[in-house]
Amino acid sequence: MKKRQLTPEQNEALLKILKTRFEKNMNRHKGLIWDTIQTKLEAQPEKLWSLHEMEQTEGEPDVIDYNKKTDEYIFCDCSPESPKRRSLCYDYAAWEARKANKPESNVIDKASEMGIELLSEEQYRQLQELGKFDQKTSSWVKTPVPIRELGGAIFCDRRYNTVFMYHNGADSYYAARGFRGILKV
Repeated sequence: MKKRQLTPEQNEALLKILKTRFEKNMNRHKGLIWDTIQTKLEAQPEKLWSLHEMEQTEGEPDVIDYNKKTDEYIFCDCSPESPKRRSLCYDYAAWEARKANKPESNVIDKASEMGIELLSEEQYRQLQELGKFDQKTSSWVKTPVPIRELGGAIFCDRRYNTVFMYHNGADSYYAARGFRGILKV
């Protein structure tokens, strides 16, 4: 298992990147203050590790919301196109069912390894209100159990200035389809 802690130098570098991105994209988090967020991050090194994993796969994580009830800041992959964690089928069962040409892994396990959650369709649509994402790629999203039980999975993208939700066999994978993650801090 990977060590889920960064060095002090990695922490400092990541916090600098996150702060710069936060300040550059204030439309994503109006009314939020970086210093408060940074204090919460510094108190939770495992969350910084997950954000580092998101950054390493070019997810460009940024704060997109704050939940007052739970006192949690919501980070999400905000890269223009699906992060560089692609060519993955939906879950382990789908990966295991493939007879040939198995991909490296699957979305559900990869998200879990990173300490993040897959976006739901609703969260994906909310993200799209903050900008235009996945205009050339697509992203797997949490699939409702009844669809998954029938062998399917869903993904979303943005085309023609519209957010679309589609279906595919959960065992399929494509070079242009990845996944976006959410992290609550």
